[in-house]
Amino acid sequence: MSNYRKILIAIDFHTEYENVIHRALKIAESKDDLNLLFVTLPSVYVQPYLYGMSTKELSDADNMKKAMKRLQQIAKKFGIPAQNVHVKLGDIAEQIKKFANEEHADLIVIGTHGRSGIKLLLGSTANAVLHGVKQDVLAVRMHDNI
Repeated sequence: MSNYRKILIAIDFHTEYENVIHRALKIAESKDDLNLLFVTLPSVYVQPYLYGMSTKELSDADNMKKAMKRLQQIAKKFGIPAQNVHVKLGDIAEQIKKFANEEHADLIVIGTHGRSGIKLLLGSTANAVLHGVKQDVLAVRMHDNI
């Protein structure tokens, strides 16, 4: 029997997320205990990198709608209830921490590349989430193709 009644699975569906979900499924007593979260960055984060390109295609509302559709497909594949699927907009680590607190999560399950040295110093969402949360955090190692 698990002590975790509310589990937040924070994934980036642009990476290998399957192991993260599988690990959470092994811990949860019921799929109803799981919340699946994807955080998308606001368009202002990427606009400086699009110098000289049209930004007409950048719409936070459209990006969130597309992300929700993709996340719902993933949830369906793993049997996670549709009402437990969430997309947020903003800084990834901050939104994960905020959502975990709002939903009174007991555990945050997140993927990590397990990088060290200079790559770790340059930033890691899992590391940023780990620092400053009151919940337990399970960092599931993903394969790193870099």
